[in-house]
Formats: sequence, C-alpha cells, structure tokens
Amino acid sequence: MDHTQKEFYEQSGYLILEDYASESEINELIAAKNEIVENMVSEELSIFSTEDQSNKSDLYFLNSGDKIRCFFEETATEDDLIAKKKINKIGHAIHDLNPVYRKFSYQQKLADLAILCGLSQPSILQSQYIFKSPQVGGVVSAHIDSTFIYTDPLSCVGVWIALEDANQENGCLWALPESHNKYPMNERFVRNESNDGTEFLDLKIERAEWDLDAMIPLEVKKGTAIVLHGSLVHLSHPNHSNRSRNSYVMHLIDRACAYPQDNWLQRGVEMPLVDLISEVG
Repeated sequence: MDHTQKEFYEQSGYLILEDYASESEINELIAAKNEIVENMVSEELSIFSTEDQSNKSDLYFLNSGDKIRCFFEETATEDDLIAKKKINKIGHAIHDLNPVYRKFSYQQKLADLAILCGLSQPSILQSQYIFKSPQVGGVVSAHIDSTFIYTDPLSCVGVWIALEDANQENGCLWALPESHNKYPMNERFVRNESNDGTEFLDLKIERAEWDLDAMIPLEVKKGTAIVLHGSLVHLSHPNHSNRSRNSYVMHLIDRACAYPQDNWLQRGVEMPLVDLISEVG
C-alpha cells in the first residue's frame, strides 16, 4: 500500500488491493480447508447468524477464539452436520493452528499493511474461512467490525481476501464509503454476566441511521484483498446464484490498545496473540 492508497483508505474507509493472493496460494488454502472439513468429527450444530447473533451464540462459539471450529447456516439441520453441508464458516484461530493458513497469514505484506493502517503493535486476533455457498450462503447484515472486535481506542482492521470472483450475483461485499468517519459506534458485542452467552452492550451514544441506500458493491476478482476500517459500515447479501463465493478473512488489532475481558472472543493463557512484525521479521 503506497501513500496514495493510504490516503484513499483513510478517506474512504476501505481499500482494494488486487493480486494479494496468488493462484497457488489460493489453491493451497482451499485444499487445506477441504482437509479441515473432511477431518471434522461430529461437532455441535452451532449456527452462525448475524440476524439474531446474541441468541444464536453458545459456548461452542464463545470458546472458539483459540480453536478451529465449523459453524453452520441458519437453515442447517443435524443431517447437514453429519453430511458436512451448509457450513457457513470455519473460525477463529485457523491462522495460528493450521500450518497452511499460518504460512499464508504471516507474511511481510500483511505486516506492512497493518503498519500503514496505523497499527503499532499488530496481531491477527481472529480468522475465518467464509463459504457463502451457492443457494445457501446467507445474509451478513450491515455492521461495523469494531462492534465485535473492540479495543480502546478502536484499532480493528479487516483484511478480506477473495478466493473466488465475487460480484453482486454471488454475494459480494457492499460498503458505505466514508462511514467510518461519520457514524460513532454505539454498542459492543460482549459476553453476558454469566459468561455462557453474548449480548449487545449499549454505549449510550446516539447514532443517526446508516444511509444504506448509499452503499456500493465491491466486486473483485479472485486473489484480491479488501482492507476494511473497523468502523466502516459493510454487508453482504445472500448468495442466490449457482456459484460459491469463498473468502478468507483476518481481523487485526493493535496490542498497544486495551482489549477488555468482556469481549466475546478470548484466548486461553496458553495461546497468546502473536506479534505480527516479529513473526515475519
């Protein structure tokens, strides 16, 4: 990311970087994903939903910060669990626990990107393989990432990598340009008091309604990375096409910022965050 790209990111809240992932890297990531699914034992039918997220959260989800776990679409059944179908995503520490994803994730280009985005002590907090399967991939409602990946001060940066061509037909990302500087964050997604579920914590900050009519589609080719400011409003529509829209997503934070204990995503003491700059240096 050069100076011009940095200026565009700071003004618009997103940046498109073509050819971030090579053809061979993409093939390796997909093959590793297939192996994870193939070796998956009968786990819980844990549903991932952005429409009713606090009510769909469970301990399987809460304890995934330092594990590799599969989460299913809202329409999935126990039969889909057994058949390994209707998977929504794999998360949330695939970047640290799977050697193929670790090799791809910890590269100098990501460290350089993190620094240019203003992170002084960057770490990859979580990672996800998103399936967005044909006729199955559900909606991801409009949101900002810092609601779910909160630091004080805010530092979240998302890196969304297309493993297949993504357009409006198969559910590409949509973004609201410059929204990161327009709409203050008014809630956080946290663990509940009993530590067995999640809830949205009202920050008592008034917020105007997001102008979703002004959102634009981010149609990209395979291998492209989309960098997302943690306060940028974005979404994706359901995939009603006959083509999948696989992607790999990493969310970075700055360890110089405070990471509260009530954040939903936590790691055990035996698996601390990795210093991105030291790891690739």
